[in-house]
Amino acid sequence: MAGGGVASIGVTKERAENYKGKLTLYVILACIIAAFGGSLFGYDIGISGGVTSMDEFLRKFFHSVYLKKQHVHENNYCKYNNQVLAAFTSSLYLAGLVASLVASPITRNHGRRASIICGGISFFVGAILNAFAVNLGMLLFGRIMLGVGIGFGNQAVPLYLSEMAPAHLRGCLNMMFQLATTLGIFTANMVNYGTSKLHPWGWRLSLGLAAVPAFVMTVGGLFLPETPNSLIEQGNKIEGRRVLEKIRGTENVDAEFEDMVDASELAQSIKHPFRNILKRRNRPQLIMAILMPTFQILTGINIILFYAPVLFQSMGFKRTASLYSSALTGAVLVSSTVVSMAIVDRWGRRILLITGGIQMITCQVVVAIILGLKFGSDKELTRGYSIIVVVFICLFVAAFGYSWGPLGWTVPSEIFPLETRSAGQSITVTVNLFFTFAIAQSFLSLLCVMRFGIFLFFSGWITVMTIFIYLFLPETKGVPIEEMTRLWEKHWFWKKIVLEDQQANNTNVLNHA
Repeated sequence: MAGGGVASIGVTKERAENYKGKLTLYVILACIIAAFGGSLFGYDIGISGGVTSMDEFLRKFFHSVYLKKQHVHENNYCKYNNQVLAAFTSSLYLAGLVASLVASPITRNHGRRASIICGGISFFVGAILNAFAVNLGMLLFGRIMLGVGIGFGNQAVPLYLSEMAPAHLRGCLNMMFQLATTLGIFTANMVNYGTSKLHPWGWRLSLGLAAVPAFVMTVGGLFLPETPNSLIEQGNKIEGRRVLEKIRGTENVDAEFEDMVDASELAQSIKHPFRNILKRRNRPQLIMAILMPTFQILTGINIILFYAPVLFQSMGFKRTASLYSSALTGAVLVSSTVVSMAIVDRWGRRILLITGGIQMITCQVVVAIILGLKFGSDKELTRGYSIIVVVFICLFVAAFGYSWGPLGWTVPSEIFPLETRSAGQSITVTVNLFFTFAIAQSFLSLLCVMRFGIFLFFSGWITVMTIFIYLFLPETKGVPIEEMTRLWEKHWFWKKIVLEDQQANNTNVLNHA
C-alpha cells in the first residue's frame, strides 16, 4: 500500500454499497459527549461580547474604555475602539492557533479522545482563572488557557464525530459540534442577560460558568470510546473491529473495516503528514482546509456573535435591549443549525452553502444601506429602523446557521484521507483561529474607520466564497469517509491535478521496476 500509484489513492476499492450497520444509541451518546467541545467554543464567543459591555468589568480592567463610553456625544462607531480590549477577546484565538498545531501529533499518535480530555482540562483551568482574576495579567493568562482548550477541542472533536458516524448520517452527526457551539453561544447570551443585573460581580459569574461545559467534556471524555479509525491507525485492529461492530450494531462490518485497514496501512507509511499534505495529490483537500475556515470567518458572523451587545449599543440600543437582541440572535442560530442537521444528508452540502451565501449577501447589503442612510457619528437609529436591522441580522444569522456555520467544520473534517486527516484538521483549526484572531483584534478599529461599510466588506467576501463553492466543491453527501479521495478524481477541475500526480507516480514505479 505504500508505494507508487496505489499509495496515491489509499483505499483502492469502492465498498460503500456493502457498508452495513445503523445509527446506534451508543454512537449518539458518544457524539453528544464529544460535541461538548463545541459548547466551549460557543460559550466563549457569546460571553466575551456581553462581558465587554458590562460597566463593572470595563471599570476594573479597561478604565479608559469605560470613561470613553460615558461620553454620550462620542462617535458612535468608535466608542469601544481600544486595542487592549480587543486583545481580551482575540488573545484566546491566538493561543488556540498554536495549541491546534501541538494537538495534531497527539491526536494522531494517542487518539482523538486524548486531545478531547486535554482540551477540557485546559479550558476548565482558564475559566477558573478568569472568574477570580484580580488584574489584567491574570485575566489574559486565563484567556490563553481557554485558547489552549479550544485548540485541542476544535482539532479533535470534528474528527471524532466524522469517524464515529455512519456514512449516510455523517453530516447530521458532525453538525452536533456546530449545534453545541450555537447552544453555547445562546447559553452565554442568556447568562449575560442575567448577570448584567448582578452588580458588581456579574461578569465573574459569566466567565466562571465556562467551567461547567469544560468539566462535562473532561469527565465525559474519560468514558468515551476511541474511534475505530484511530485504533486501527495505532495498530490495534482487534479492538478497532470490536468498537466498529459496537457502534454499527452489527458484526457484518467487513467492508467498512477493510476500508479502514487499507487507509491505516497507507497512513502508517506516512511519517511526516504535514509534509505529505503539501504533495500535489492532496492539493484539493489542502485548498479546502485553508479556504473553508477562511471564508467561514469572512462571512462576518463572528463580528455579530463577539460584539453583538457592543454593536447594538453602538447603534443606540440601551444596555439591556442590546443584550436581549444578542440573545435573540443566539436563539436563531441554534434553531437554524437544527434545521441544517435535519436536511444536510438529504439535500447535500453544496445547496446549503450556496443558498446560505445568497441570503447572507442580501442581509448584509440591506443592513449597510440602513446604517448608511439613517445612522451616523452623532445620531442613533429610530425604533422602527432598529427593529429592521435586528430582523435582517437575525436572517443573516439564520443563513449562517444552516450553511457556513456547521459546514465550515463538517466539510474539512470529512474530506481528508486517514494519513493526513489529523494534520488537515489542524490546518483547518489554525486557519480558522488565525482569521478569528485577526478579525476580533481589528474589528473595533475597522468599525470606527469603515462604519457601515464594514457590512459591505463582508458581503463582498461572501460573494466570492459562494462562487468558489459552486465551481470547486464536489458533493460529499453519503460518500464513506475512507473513499472520499475518489471524489476529486471525478471533479471537472481537480481531476486534472490528482490524476496527473497518479500517472506520474505510476511512471516512477515502472521506471524503478
